[in-house]
Amino acid sequence: MSDCLFCKIRDGEIPSTRVYEDDDVIAFNDISPKNQLHVLVVPRKHISTINDIEETDTALIGKMFLAAKKIAADAGYGDGYRVQMNCGEKGGQVVFHIHLHVMAGARTAP
Repeated sequence: MSDCLFCKIRDGEIPSTRVYEDDDVIAFNDISPKNQLHVLVVPRKHISTINDIEETDTALIGKMFLAAKKIAADAGYGDGYRVQMNCGEKGGQVVFHIHLHVMAGARTAP
């Protein structure tokens, strides 16, 4: 998608601090972190919302969670962290490209 923020980050058009990347998934620090660790895990494939996930995306979604597990462990939070995905505007989704929030540690000031 030409106007998708995460597609632009994926393609290097917008800079980000990447903490993980493979053939299917990228992960980068949130620009407005809510916790000491706040990373977004994004599939390279554009999928707008959870409601747009197809059965053929099953492995991709699994890879997102495996990436989240690795990111938390590598940051020293393997024993406790939170993973969240919002769906739709009413569900709190702001960027319409699915993504996991991986969060741990103390909350940061607003």
